[in-house]
Amino acid sequence: MKINKEIDCVDSINIKDFTENYFKPQKPLLIKGLAAHYPAGKKWTVNYLKELCGDVTVDIFDNNNKDTSSSAFTKPDLKMKFGEYVDTIIKDEPSSLRMFLFNMFKCKPELRKDFPCPYMFKGILGRMGYMFFGSKNTKVRIHQDIDMSNVMLTQFHGRKRVILISPEYSDLLYRLPFNTYSLVDLDHPDYNKYPGLAYVEANEYILEPGDALYMPSGYWHYITYLDGGFAVSYRKLADSFKMKLIGALSLAVYMPIDKLLNFILGKKWLAYKEHFAEMRANKAIIKKILPINYIKVNEKKSSKTFFTRHSQLNTNHR
Repeated sequence: MKINKEIDCVDSINIKDFTENYFKPQKPLLIKGLAAHYPAGKKWTVNYLKELCGDVTVDIFDNNNKDTSSSAFTKPDLKMKFGEYVDTIIKDEPSSLRMFLFNMFKCKPELRKDFPCPYMFKGILGRMGYMFFGSKNTKVRIHQDIDMSNVMLTQFHGRKRVILISPEYSDLLYRLPFNTYSLVDLDHPDYNKYPGLAYVEANEYILEPGDALYMPSGYWHYITYLDGGFAVSYRKLADSFKMKLIGALSLAVYMPIDKLLNFILGKKWLAYKEHFAEMRANKAIIKKILPINYIKVNEKKSSKTFFTRHSQLNTNHR
């Protein structure tokens, strides 16, 4: 897998340039120091939020208690007071506990004045700001956001490493059917088990406190908390009808079907999904390494012959 660290980065940008150069072409962008343009950039420390929201009961997710191979990761593992949870952030010690999609404005509406939706990102979802908290070394598995919205993620405390991958590589990432996540480990890619990863290109971003990262619709992201910290995300609907439709189907159709079949079939359903993802990745690899005319001629061949040929070519290619 090729990781590109030469990424687009600006200190500021106007609405027109953002829309024409990044939003419409769906291109990621790192905006340095965006939070400094708002009161929250100076006010929002962990201790400040603890004092303001410490008595609020929040949902907590434990990475150690989840079977991420089959779970959509939607149910919290426990509840605790916000003030109790953020003590782990203040200590900056490793912990498996994390918190996400915390609707801060619902709990404390006055916070909206400190950090409204960034000016270039306003839309019908502009009043929905969500907080994400994690301890040092916490990892968030590679996934796409299920609604396929565009995201502006602004970091307020601690550093965060984000790997972004275009949705064009979804098949090569072994995306499971009826899901928006993959089982690959980008920290330790297994090219024997997942040979498609060799053809994937990604961008790496290190978010410092105050930085904001624009993640286009459908982009895969893999996040590592380098320090205990928190960020706030705002969302903007996908620009294309295709992505809007995929997001709606994922929420209303695919996710319920996946949960039902996972409940009924258990590991058999997971095995089917893994097999399907592998078959889909094999086809994507062939498209990468063979001339287009060869592919068209062989489209009529049987699936068995097709993938036997691929296996030989892939071995030679490596």
